[in-house]
Amino acid sequence: MAGARWRKAARTLVTSASPGPQMPAADDARAFDALLEFLKRNRGFDFTGYKRSTLERRLHKRMQTVGAESYEAYLDLLEAQPEEFAKLFDTLLINVTRFLRDEGPWQFLAEELVPMLLATRPVNAPIRVWSAGCATGEEAYSLAMVLAEALGLDAFRERVKIYATDVDDHALDVARAASYAEKQVADVPPALLERYFERIESRYVFRKELRRSVIFGRNDLVQDAPISRIDLLVCRNTLMYFNAATQAVILGHFHFALADGGILFLGRAETLLSSNEGFAPLNLQRRLFSKVTRPLAAGRVARDTAIAADDDGVQTLLARDAAFEAGTTAQVVIDRSGRMILANERARAMLSLALSDIGRPLQDLELSYRPVELRSLIEQCYADRRAVAMREAPWRHRALSEERWLDVELTPLIGTDGHPIGVSIAFADATTRRKLRVELEESRENLEAAYEELQSTNEELETTNEELQSTVEELETTNEELQSTNEELETMNEELQSMNEELQATNDELHRSGVELNEVNAFLEGVFATLRGGVAVLDREQRVLVWNARAEELWGVRASEVVGTSFLELDIGLPVARVAESIRNSMNGTPTSTVVLDATNRRGRRITCRVTTTALPVDDGVARGVIVVMEELDAAG
Repeated sequence: MAGARWRKAARTLVTSASPGPQMPAADDARAFDALLEFLKRNRGFDFTGYKRSTLERRLHKRMQTVGAESYEAYLDLLEAQPEEFAKLFDTLLINVTRFLRDEGPWQFLAEELVPMLLATRPVNAPIRVWSAGCATGEEAYSLAMVLAEALGLDAFRERVKIYATDVDDHALDVARAASYAEKQVADVPPALLERYFERIESRYVFRKELRRSVIFGRNDLVQDAPISRIDLLVCRNTLMYFNAATQAVILGHFHFALADGGILFLGRAETLLSSNEGFAPLNLQRRLFSKVTRPLAAGRVARDTAIAADDDGVQTLLARDAAFEAGTTAQVVIDRSGRMILANERARAMLSLALSDIGRPLQDLELSYRPVELRSLIEQCYADRRAVAMREAPWRHRALSEERWLDVELTPLIGTDGHPIGVSIAFADATTRRKLRVELEESRENLEAAYEELQSTNEELETTNEELQSTVEELETTNEELQSTNEELETMNEELQSMNEELQATNDELHRSGVELNEVNAFLEGVFATLRGGVAVLDREQRVLVWNARAEELWGVRASEVVGTSFLELDIGLPVARVAESIRNSMNGTPTSTVVLDATNRRGRRITCRVTTTALPVDDGVARGVIVVMEELDAAG
């Protein structure tokens, strides 16, 4: 019931937080799949591994831009206009990134993990780094700064290679240029900015001598082969765009790519909850993991006896390794020199042994004296050339409060020359057997009752295990759903950031256009102010668009009173009806027409006024308007 409530809450969160755009009703899943198949067949780009909801939302945005009402219509557009592919990919592939994005994880990487990584590598050994999904390069150059700070500039140039990959060719071109605007480098601390960037006009360019250590190239994380022998792999906020199956494939590639002890650095929305067998968390909060070496590969050690190098011998050896590793009895092997050379999975779990303990002298391990003193038993085993056993040795595991008992059996391993080459030690849990024997001795009279009680206890345990299993499954499902929700919200956040950047660019363009328009208006006002006569600019319907200061002075009417009014309806001292013909002539193709009229100025004085009409530039064969210039020649009295 609790798991169901959690799942319901998670679904409610997804529904309320990310409703997504409503797709056209005519489009169905089959049409959408056909479109994805078309992209894969014609452009070699497989989007089927991406989250479907994200793809639909981004594709719908592009369809709205071009006015396509259905997937079929947009598919027709792609076939007719190949240049649309580039614009579609720009929409689907979100390139939101920043220098040193999320300060906390980068600080932990620089201060803790990079020094630890360098300490485990030989002096002057090459350091190989992979920035997967690098977008426009900010992440790759952030890595370069972190490593250069840790190694020094000379050692960085000699030892470090950073491979930065992405599927977006345009973003890679930007990354190769290594040139960024002031806003893009705002997150870089001033000291690092001065040390690693050169200011060229209004741009910041990453230093060329360090830039040579960063190699950019195209790589599809799903389809292309991974780069190998990587010490540090950074893939931040990229996995969240893929579905669970594709994430598992990519993580398998990452595991192959990383060298033993390599570090994986993910984004804040990616936690490896569903695929963590190959990686162990170094700092889960900051999404930093280390590669876990496969147990079978790590557990193999050299043998004193040679095995023929034919196919049958190899298969036999592999089968023997697998059988030993999967054995249900805890077992370790000590060689003649006293080193522990083998320990199967059961033994490592029961006796708290680490893979790094393999190859160490037995005397340096707690196993040598707990649960029993093994060294004397080993010597006895070698001396007698037969198995030695100790039954029900008391043993208390650190993680368990109750005492347990083990059967310990030592068997000598004899070489082909008849001499011992080692000893195999098996540990069997005898706790249940001992308890049953003690209970039998103490309660012989009540044997039947004890049996029934044991049976009842077993049934209750089985029921409890089933309930716990059900609860665990519900919690895992809830966890996966919440993880999916987190990735979806992070995806939407990056989409919104991308749209905000687009809107900011549009606003900047509008601002520049407004400034230019104001400058043009100021220029025209200055021109009109220098003219001797009054000027009125009319549109095609003879409405007043411009009325200069000289016209106001001449007729006593302000511009705010006449702009937008028909010129022929103005009540001023000029007989405007007698100007109508000149205006029509200019409209119909006569460039300039002049008429001299008697008029009365704003003071009531009679004047002679020359009215000149000039057509504005012709558009579609018809003048766009008329400029009317009214000039006082002399006074009538």
